[in-house]
Amino acid sequence: MIEHLYIHIPFCPNICPYCAFYKESAGRERVESFLEALLVEADRWSAQLKPKTIFFGGGTPSALSIPQFENLLGGLCSKLDLSNLEEWTIEMNPATVAADKAALLKDFGINRISMGVQSWDDAVLKSLGRTHDADKAEESFQVLRHAGFDNVSIDLIFGVPGQSLESWRRTLERSLRLAPEHLSAYGLTYEEDTEFFQKLGRGEMAPDEGLEADQFELTSELLGNAGYAQYEVSNYALTGRESRHNSAYWRGSDYLGLGPSAFSTLGSRRWRNIRETGVYSKTTMAGSTAIDFEEEVSERVKAGERAAFGMRTNTGLLVSECSRWETELRQALGQGLVKLEGNRWLLTSKGRLLADTVAEIFV
Repeated sequence: MIEHLYIHIPFCPNICPYCAFYKESAGRERVESFLEALLVEADRWSAQLKPKTIFFGGGTPSALSIPQFENLLGGLCSKLDLSNLEEWTIEMNPATVAADKAALLKDFGINRISMGVQSWDDAVLKSLGRTHDADKAEESFQVLRHAGFDNVSIDLIFGVPGQSLESWRRTLERSLRLAPEHLSAYGLTYEEDTEFFQKLGRGEMAPDEGLEADQFELTSELLGNAGYAQYEVSNYALTGRESRHNSAYWRGSDYLGLGPSAFSTLGSRRWRNIRETGVYSKTTMAGSTAIDFEEEVSERVKAGERAAFGMRTNTGLLVSECSRWETELRQALGQGLVKLEGNRWLLTSKGRLLADTVAEIFV
Protein backbone atom coordinates (compact mmCIF):
# COMPACT_ATOMS: atom_id res chain seq x y z
CA MET A 1 0.00 0.00 0.00
CA ILE A 2 1.13 3.54 -0.74
CA GLU A 3 1.57 5.46 2.52
CA HIS A 4 2.56 8.96 1.35
CA LEU A 5 0.40 11.16 -0.87
CA TYR A 6 1.23 14.53 -2.40
CA ILE A 7 -1.50 16.63 -4.04
CA HIS A 8 -0.52 19.59 -6.20
CA ILE A 9 -2.89 22.54 -6.26
CA PRO A 10 -1.45 24.74 -9.04
CA PHE A 11 -3.43 27.94 -8.57
CA CYS A 12 -1.89 31.14 -7.25
CA PRO A 13 -3.50 34.55 -6.81
CA ASN A 14 -0.06 36.06 -7.44
CA ILE A 15 3.02 34.71 -9.21
CA CYS A 16 6.10 35.35 -7.05
CA PRO A 17 9.27 36.27 -8.99
CA TYR A 18 11.43 33.59 -7.31
CA CYS A 19 9.07 30.59 -7.48
CA ALA A 20 9.74 27.84 -10.02
CA PHE A 21 6.95 25.45 -8.97
CA TYR A 22 4.24 24.91 -11.54
CA LYS A 23 1.45 27.41 -10.89
CA GLU A 24 -1.12 29.50 -12.74
CA SER A 25 -3.85 32.01 -12.06
CA ALA A 26 -7.29 30.62 -11.26
CA GLY A 27 -10.63 31.00 -12.99
CA ARG A 28 -13.69 29.41 -11.38
CA GLU A 29 -14.50 27.03 -14.25
CA ARG A 30 -10.86 26.01 -14.59
CA VAL A 31 -10.64 25.24 -10.87
CA GLU A 32 -13.89 23.26 -10.87
CA SER A 33 -12.72 21.15 -13.82
CA PHE A 34 -9.38 20.56 -12.12
CA LEU A 35 -10.99 19.43 -8.84
CA GLU A 36 -13.25 17.01 -10.70
CA ALA A 37 -10.26 15.52 -12.51
CA LEU A 38 -8.21 15.35 -9.31
CA LEU A 39 -10.91 13.31 -7.57
CA VAL A 40 -11.10 10.99 -10.59
CA GLU A 41 -7.34 10.46 -10.43
CA ALA A 42 -7.53 9.83 -6.67
CA ASP A 43 -10.29 7.28 -7.19
CA ARG A 44 -8.16 5.36 -9.69
CA TRP A 45 -5.47 4.91 -7.05
CA SER A 46 -7.76 4.40 -4.05
CA ALA A 47 -7.30 0.62 -3.85
CA GLN A 48 -3.53 1.09 -3.48
CA LEU A 49 -3.66 4.06 -1.10
CA LYS A 50 -3.72 3.93 2.69
CA PRO A 51 -1.86 7.14 3.48
CA LYS A 52 0.00 7.90 6.67
CA THR A 53 0.83 11.37 5.38
CA ILE A 54 -0.87 13.74 2.93
CA PHE A 55 0.65 17.00 1.76
CA PHE A 56 -1.19 19.68 -0.22
CA GLY A 57 1.39 21.83 -2.04
CA GLY A 58 1.30 24.36 -4.81
CA GLY A 59 0.76 26.89 -6.03
CA THR A 60 -1.36 28.16 -3.19
CA PRO A 61 -3.72 25.43 -1.95
CA SER A 62 -5.32 27.84 0.50
CA ALA A 63 -6.49 29.99 -2.43
CA LEU A 64 -9.36 27.53 -2.93
CA SER A 65 -12.74 28.82 -1.77
CA ILE A 66 -14.74 27.17 1.00
CA PRO A 67 -17.15 25.42 -1.44
CA GLN A 68 -14.16 24.19 -3.45
CA PHE A 69 -12.51 22.85 -0.32
CA GLU A 70 -15.74 21.14 0.72
CA ASN A 71 -15.87 19.45 -2.68
CA LEU A 72 -12.22 18.40 -2.65
CA LEU A 73 -11.89 17.30 0.97
CA GLY A 74 -15.29 15.63 1.05
CA GLY A 75 -14.42 13.72 -2.10
CA LEU A 76 -11.05 12.58 -0.78
CA CYS A 77 -12.53 11.50 2.54
CA SER A 78 -15.16 9.42 0.75
CA LYS A 79 -12.74 7.80 -1.71
CA LEU A 80 -9.66 7.10 0.42
CA ASP A 81 -9.03 4.94 3.46
CA LEU A 82 -7.71 7.50 5.97
CA SER A 83 -7.73 5.21 9.00
CA ASN A 84 -3.91 5.24 9.22
CA LEU A 85 -3.50 8.96 8.58
CA GLU A 86 -1.04 10.58 10.99
CA GLU A 87 -0.18 13.89 9.35
CA TRP A 88 -2.18 15.96 6.88
CA THR A 89 -0.41 19.16 5.85
CA ILE A 90 -1.59 22.06 3.75
CA GLU A 91 0.52 24.97 2.55
CA MET A 92 -1.11 28.33 3.25
CA ASN A 93 -0.33 31.85 2.09
CA PRO A 94 -0.99 34.33 4.93
CA ALA A 95 -3.02 36.46 2.51
CA THR A 96 -5.54 33.62 2.06
CA VAL A 97 -6.04 32.61 5.71
CA ALA A 98 -9.52 33.26 7.14
CA ALA A 99 -11.26 31.98 10.27
CA ASP A 100 -14.05 30.12 8.46
CA LYS A 101 -11.61 28.45 6.07
CA ALA A 102 -9.29 27.43 8.92
CA ALA A 103 -12.23 25.94 10.85
CA LEU A 104 -13.30 23.96 7.78
CA LEU A 105 -9.81 22.52 7.26
CA LYS A 106 -9.62 21.50 10.91
CA ASP A 107 -13.06 19.84 10.75
CA PHE A 108 -11.98 17.72 7.78
CA GLY A 109 -8.94 16.41 9.66
CA ILE A 110 -6.07 18.53 8.39
CA ASN A 111 -3.73 18.74 11.38
CA ARG A 112 -0.63 20.57 10.16
CA ILE A 113 -0.20 23.95 8.46
CA SER A 114 2.88 25.15 6.58
CA MET A 115 2.56 28.91 6.23
CA GLY A 116 4.74 30.83 3.77
CA VAL A 117 5.62 33.91 5.79
CA GLN A 118 9.09 34.23 4.13
CA SER A 119 10.01 37.38 6.11
CA TRP A 120 8.73 39.73 8.81
CA ASP A 121 10.34 42.68 7.02
CA ASP A 122 7.81 44.43 4.77
CA ALA A 123 10.53 45.71 2.43
CA VAL A 124 11.83 42.17 1.92
CA LEU A 125 8.28 40.89 1.39
CA LYS A 126 7.75 43.52 -1.29
CA SER A 127 10.96 42.54 -3.07
CA LEU A 128 9.80 38.90 -3.02
CA GLY A 129 6.50 39.87 -4.60
CA ARG A 130 4.43 38.67 -1.65
CA THR A 131 0.86 39.96 -1.30
CA HIS A 132 0.84 40.01 2.51
CA ASP A 133 2.65 42.22 5.00
CA ALA A 134 4.12 41.24 8.35
CA ASP A 135 1.05 42.26 10.38
CA LYS A 136 -1.23 40.18 8.13
CA ALA A 137 1.07 37.17 8.56
CA GLU A 138 0.94 37.45 12.35
CA GLU A 139 -2.83 37.88 12.27
CA SER A 140 -3.11 34.75 10.09
CA PHE A 141 -0.92 32.78 12.50
CA GLN A 142 -3.24 33.72 15.37
CA VAL A 143 -6.30 32.74 13.29
CA LEU A 144 -4.80 29.28 12.84
CA ARG A 145 -4.09 28.98 16.56
CA HIS A 146 -7.65 30.07 17.38
CA ALA A 147 -8.96 27.40 15.01
CA GLY A 148 -7.13 24.77 17.06
CA PHE A 149 -4.06 24.06 14.96
CA ASP A 150 -1.28 23.01 17.32
CA ASN A 151 1.22 22.03 14.60
CA VAL A 152 2.15 25.07 12.53
CA SER A 153 5.30 25.51 10.46
CA ILE A 154 6.61 28.88 9.31
CA ASP A 155 8.61 29.10 6.05
CA LEU A 156 11.29 31.79 5.81
CA ILE A 157 13.77 32.87 3.10
CA PHE A 158 17.23 34.34 3.61
CA GLY A 159 19.79 35.55 1.10
CA VAL A 160 17.34 38.03 -0.43
CA PRO A 161 19.12 40.99 -2.07
CA GLY A 162 18.84 43.97 0.25
CA GLN A 163 18.14 41.80 3.30
CA SER A 164 20.68 42.63 6.00
CA LEU A 165 21.86 40.33 8.75
CA GLU A 166 19.98 42.48 11.24
CA SER A 167 16.74 42.23 9.23
CA TRP A 168 17.14 38.44 9.19
CA ARG A 169 17.79 38.44 12.95
CA ARG A 170 14.54 40.36 13.53
CA THR A 171 12.67 37.89 11.32
CA LEU A 172 14.00 34.94 13.32
CA GLU A 173 13.24 36.61 16.66
CA ARG A 174 9.67 37.53 15.66
CA SER A 175 9.12 33.96 14.48
CA LEU A 176 10.35 32.61 17.79
CA ARG A 177 8.00 34.90 19.74
CA LEU A 178 5.09 33.14 18.01
CA ALA A 179 6.49 29.73 19.07
CA PRO A 180 5.60 27.67 16.00
CA GLU A 181 6.25 23.95 16.24
CA HIS A 182 8.41 23.95 13.10
CA LEU A 183 10.45 26.40 11.04
CA SER A 184 11.90 26.03 7.55
CA ALA A 185 14.62 28.49 6.53
CA TYR A 186 15.72 28.34 2.92
CA GLY A 187 18.38 30.28 1.10
CA LEU A 188 17.04 32.09 -1.95
CA THR A 189 17.75 30.16 -5.14
CA TYR A 190 17.64 31.52 -8.66
CA GLU A 191 15.62 28.93 -10.58
CA GLU A 192 15.27 28.93 -14.33
CA ASP A 193 11.97 30.26 -15.70
CA THR A 194 11.68 32.82 -12.90
CA GLU A 195 11.92 36.59 -12.97
CA PHE A 196 14.78 36.51 -10.45
CA PHE A 197 16.79 34.17 -12.68
CA GLN A 198 16.41 36.60 -15.56
CA LYS A 199 17.52 39.50 -13.35
CA LEU A 200 20.52 37.49 -12.21
CA GLY A 201 21.48 36.90 -15.83
CA ARG A 202 21.20 40.61 -16.60
CA GLY A 203 23.33 41.52 -13.59
CA GLU A 204 20.43 43.26 -11.83
CA MET A 205 20.67 40.89 -8.85
CA ALA A 206 23.67 39.20 -7.27
CA PRO A 207 23.90 36.80 -4.31
CA ASP A 208 26.18 37.69 -1.40
CA GLU A 209 27.55 34.30 -0.36
CA GLY A 210 29.33 35.64 2.70
CA LEU A 211 26.19 37.29 4.04
CA GLU A 212 24.14 34.19 3.28
CA ALA A 213 26.61 32.10 5.29
CA ASP A 214 26.28 34.50 8.21
CA GLN A 215 22.48 34.35 7.97
CA PHE A 216 22.56 30.54 7.89
CA GLU A 217 24.82 30.35 10.94
CA LEU A 218 22.66 32.85 12.81
CA THR A 219 19.62 30.69 12.06
CA SER A 220 21.26 27.59 13.51
CA GLU A 221 22.40 29.51 16.58
CA LEU A 222 19.13 31.30 17.44
CA LEU A 223 16.80 28.40 16.68
CA GLY A 224 19.07 25.91 18.41
CA ASN A 225 19.21 28.06 21.54
CA ALA A 226 15.39 28.23 21.48
CA GLY A 227 15.05 24.45 21.51
CA TYR A 228 14.53 23.74 17.81
CA ALA A 229 16.53 20.78 16.49
CA GLN A 230 18.05 21.23 13.05
CA TYR A 231 16.89 17.82 11.88
CA GLU A 232 17.62 18.66 8.23
CA VAL A 233 19.83 21.40 6.79
CA SER A 234 16.90 23.79 6.19
CA ASN A 235 14.38 22.46 8.71
CA TYR A 236 14.03 22.96 12.46
CA ALA A 237 11.48 21.43 14.82
CA LEU A 238 10.52 21.07 18.42
CA THR A 239 10.77 17.50 19.70
CA GLY A 240 8.33 15.24 17.87
CA ARG A 241 7.22 17.93 15.43
CA GLU A 242 9.41 17.02 12.47
CA SER A 243 7.59 16.82 9.13
CA ARG A 244 6.71 13.15 8.71
CA HIS A 245 5.85 13.63 5.05
CA ASN A 246 9.13 15.28 4.09
CA SER A 247 11.07 12.83 6.23
CA ALA A 248 9.54 10.03 4.15
CA TYR A 249 10.90 11.68 1.00
CA TRP A 250 14.35 11.91 2.54
CA ARG A 251 14.27 8.21 3.51
CA GLY A 252 13.46 7.30 -0.10
CA SER A 253 9.97 5.98 0.69
CA ASP A 254 7.48 5.41 -2.12
CA TYR A 255 5.00 8.21 -2.66
CA LEU A 256 2.19 9.10 -5.05
CA GLY A 257 1.69 12.54 -6.53
CA LEU A 258 -1.68 13.69 -7.85
CA GLY A 259 -2.40 16.79 -9.91
CA PRO A 260 -0.55 18.61 -12.70
CA SER A 261 3.28 18.41 -12.62
CA ALA A 262 3.23 16.07 -9.57
CA PHE A 263 5.97 13.43 -9.39
CA SER A 264 5.50 9.87 -8.09
CA THR A 265 7.98 7.15 -7.21
CA LEU A 266 6.85 3.56 -6.70
CA GLY A 267 9.60 0.96 -6.57
CA SER A 268 11.81 1.44 -9.61
CA ARG A 269 9.16 3.46 -11.48
CA ARG A 270 9.16 7.26 -11.45
CA TRP A 271 6.86 9.54 -13.39
CA ARG A 272 5.53 13.06 -13.68
CA ASN A 273 2.03 14.19 -14.53
CA ILE A 274 1.23 16.58 -17.36
CA ARG A 275 2.18 20.09 -16.30
CA GLU A 276 -0.58 22.15 -17.94
CA THR A 277 -3.73 22.07 -15.83
CA GLY A 278 -6.27 22.23 -18.64
CA VAL A 279 -4.62 19.35 -20.51
CA TYR A 280 -4.26 17.38 -17.27
CA SER A 281 -7.98 17.79 -16.53
CA LYS A 282 -9.17 16.88 -20.04
CA THR A 283 -6.85 13.88 -20.29
CA THR A 284 -7.86 12.53 -16.89
CA MET A 285 -11.58 12.98 -17.50
CA ALA A 286 -11.23 11.20 -20.87
CA GLY A 287 -10.02 8.13 -19.01
CA SER A 288 -6.41 8.40 -20.14
CA THR A 289 -3.27 8.54 -18.05
CA ALA A 290 -2.08 12.00 -17.06
CA ILE A 291 1.59 10.96 -17.23
CA ASP A 292 3.90 12.89 -19.55
CA PHE A 293 7.27 11.57 -18.37
CA GLU A 294 8.32 8.18 -16.98
CA GLU A 295 11.57 6.40 -16.22
CA GLU A 296 12.95 3.31 -14.54
CA VAL A 297 15.24 4.14 -11.62
CA SER A 298 17.85 1.55 -10.70
CA GLU A 299 18.44 0.61 -7.07
CA ARG A 300 21.95 2.00 -7.40
CA VAL A 301 20.57 5.42 -8.36
CA LYS A 302 17.94 5.30 -5.62
CA ALA A 303 20.60 4.41 -3.05
CA GLY A 304 22.58 7.46 -4.11
CA GLU A 305 19.51 9.68 -3.80
CA ARG A 306 18.72 8.30 -0.35
CA ALA A 307 22.31 8.95 0.72
CA ALA A 308 22.28 12.52 -0.63
CA PHE A 309 19.09 13.34 1.27
CA GLY A 310 20.07 11.35 4.35
CA MET A 311 23.35 13.19 4.65
CA ARG A 312 21.39 16.45 5.01
CA THR A 313 19.62 15.16 8.13
CA ASN A 314 20.85 15.12 11.71
CA THR A 315 21.04 11.31 11.69
CA GLY A 316 23.41 11.22 8.73
CA LEU A 317 24.43 7.91 7.18
CA LEU A 318 25.58 4.60 8.60
CA VAL A 319 29.21 3.84 7.74
CA SER A 320 28.10 0.37 6.66
CA GLU A 321 25.91 1.94 3.96
CA CYS A 322 28.67 4.08 2.51
CA SER A 323 31.45 1.77 1.34
CA ARG A 324 30.74 2.81 -2.24
CA TRP A 325 31.58 6.43 -1.43
CA GLU A 326 34.27 5.94 1.24
CA THR A 327 37.08 7.57 -0.77
CA GLU A 328 35.03 10.70 -1.44
CA LEU A 329 33.79 10.87 2.15
CA ARG A 330 37.35 10.60 3.45
CA GLN A 331 38.28 13.53 1.22
CA ALA A 332 35.33 15.51 2.56
CA LEU A 333 36.47 14.58 6.07
CA GLY A 334 39.86 16.10 5.34
CA GLN A 335 38.15 19.24 4.09
CA GLY A 336 36.15 19.54 7.32
CA LEU A 337 32.80 19.01 5.58
CA VAL A 338 31.86 15.74 7.30
CA LYS A 339 32.75 13.97 10.50
CA LEU A 340 32.60 10.47 11.92
CA GLU A 341 30.62 9.99 15.11
CA GLY A 342 30.46 6.37 16.18
CA ASN A 343 29.18 4.43 13.20
CA ARG A 344 27.73 7.41 11.32
CA TRP A 345 28.86 10.01 8.83
CA LEU A 346 27.47 13.46 9.67
CA LEU A 347 27.79 16.94 8.23
CA THR A 348 29.90 19.42 10.17
CA SER A 349 28.79 23.02 10.63
CA LYS A 350 30.90 23.87 7.59
CA GLY A 351 29.37 20.94 5.73
CA ARG A 352 25.85 22.21 6.36
CA LEU A 353 26.83 25.45 4.63
CA LEU A 354 28.05 23.42 1.64
CA ALA A 355 25.48 20.62 1.76
CA ASP A 356 24.87 20.71 -1.99
CA THR A 357 28.59 20.17 -2.59
CA VAL A 358 28.58 17.16 -0.25
CA ALA A 359 25.48 15.76 -1.99
CA GLU A 360 27.40 15.62 -5.27
CA ILE A 361 29.40 12.74 -3.75
CA PHE A 362 26.36 10.49 -3.98
CA VAL A 363 24.71 11.51 -7.24
